[in-house]
Amino acid sequence: MEKKQKTMKIPIIISITISIVIILLVLFFTVDAKTLNQLANTKINYWFFALAIALNALYWVLWGARLKVLANAIDKKVKVGLLESTKIVIANQFLAGITPSMAGGEPVRIYLLNKDGMSFGGATAAVLGERLLDAVFLLTLVPFAIFVFKDKPGISYISLGLTVGIIVFIVLIILFLYAVFRPEKTKSFLIYISKKLSRFSKKKEGKIKIISWISNEVDNFHNSMMCFGEHKKALVSACFITFLFWSTGFMIASMLLLGLGLPPFFVESYAAQVILIVIVMLPLTPGSAGVAEGSIFVLYGILLNDPVSYSLIGVFIILFRFITFHMNVIVGAIFQYRIFKSVTSFSMDMIKKHE
Repeated sequence: MEKKQKTMKIPIIISITISIVIILLVLFFTVDAKTLNQLANTKINYWFFALAIALNALYWVLWGARLKVLANAIDKKVKVGLLESTKIVIANQFLAGITPSMAGGEPVRIYLLNKDGMSFGGATAAVLGERLLDAVFLLTLVPFAIFVFKDKPGISYISLGLTVGIIVFIVLIILFLYAVFRPEKTKSFLIYISKKLSRFSKKKEGKIKIISWISNEVDNFHNSMMCFGEHKKALVSACFITFLFWSTGFMIASMLLLGLGLPPFFVESYAAQVILIVIVMLPLTPGSAGVAEGSIFVLYGILLNDPVSYSLIGVFIILFRFITFHMNVIVGAIFQYRIFKSVTSFSMDMIKKHE
């Protein structure tokens, strides 16, 4: 357990350190006498900052609402309430914030849904269903985002990251659909991997149990995904909530710009957020630290291109990352600790549960 906690400290330290270093570099290159003079002469509207924080909290609730809809559609015997699903979403923010591509959040959500009574396969279907909806939504908006920024100077700096991000999204969708429609192939692959790993274990009974568990849960996953075809209303509701919750998150940047006395760039900022999310989903650094700040600097540097506005970009990045990243990690750590009495114990519990 102590070793696990030490291991968990590494991505936390790396994520926070990289984020702080990049922000300091941005401040070094953007903050000067003009910045201080602009801040002194600008009437800062703190209500917009408060609204940005409220939008981030609403983002959590809407995410919880979508998880509730998907979970209840998959398993009618288990009723997940909005409060419970929102707690699950908030608790997952900690590991999501310190792992590449936010991948650490998925096991937390799956485990907590499983703890609420769903089968492991059903919980996996609900969580991966979320990822599929996100991928389809974002890929649908990519042409719009490219159209908005196509003539903007400087967009070439992030075009490579955007292209790679799109390719990764498409590959993941293909793999996901393959797992759904080819359960036997998926089962065979997972059992093969399990047998290879089981060579390190001397317990024969444990090997048989694991193979049986994999077989059952792949079947549960397949059956759960097929349930969406029978619950079209739930799927439509989940799609609508996906639009609402991403759009809510995308509005945070515009609120911060208004708070700093800058133009909100509602349409351009929405497009910038689409590009940003596609890039930060790439598994490059823990919590996309450094990648996110650098991408924000390029994207909003294109929008805030006059000298007065550009001088405040460093301040904007600090506020934006604090609300959408550091705040999520802090609140997520608090909720995860309240649930597990440790920010790392859930993984140990999961291992013990399925030994």
